[in-house]
Formats: sequence, C-alpha cells, structure tokens
Amino acid sequence: MVSANAHGISKFNGCQMKLLEQIERINRLHELIKHRRTGTPSQLAQRLNLSTSMVYKLIDELKLREAPIVYSRQMGTYFYSRSFQMKISIDFKTLTEEEMQG
Repeated sequence: MVSANAHGISKFNGCQMKLLEQIERINRLHELIKHRRTGTPSQLAQRLNLSTSMVYKLIDELKLREAPIVYSRQMGTYFYSRSFQMKISIDFKTLTEEEMQG
C-alpha cells in the first residue's frame, strides 16, 4: 500500500520498494545489453549490485520471455542477437474522490 505522510510525500512499504528497485535494475540491464556495455558476468553483477548467480538467473528469466540475449567472450559483453525492445514501467496517478468511490 502507498500512503502519504503529513507533507503529502508518498511512502512505500518494503515490498513496493523492492518491486521498484527490480524494475529499475531490469531497465538498467536492458540498456547495458542494448549498448553492449555489460562487461563480464561478474562485472555486470557489480554494476547491478547483485551476485553473479543472480545475474545468470535474471538473464535466464528474460530469455524465457524471448529476449534474444547472447554473451560474447570475444567482446566480453552480453548483447541482443536481433532487434529487441523492452518496456517495464509503473504509472502513478492521484485519484479523485469519485474515482476512489467508483
């Protein structure tokens, strides 16, 4: 649940913050892969503040969703083997009283 404090600033519970962090991490991973700037798996893990095993799991998860991710030992980076677009986002909107009732 998202709530606002006396200053109108939204506060997220721990689960929601982790979700937002995951989305940011996946978007960052996508950008690094798209620009062929991931480095080795261990370098990528450092960039994303993850363990190397978590990087492998995340990449495997994206591959299951048909992301054409390939690793080149020669280039020392992950890249997309064909054109690929990914968009993950969350939109926030302040609701009116009527919207909250309906």
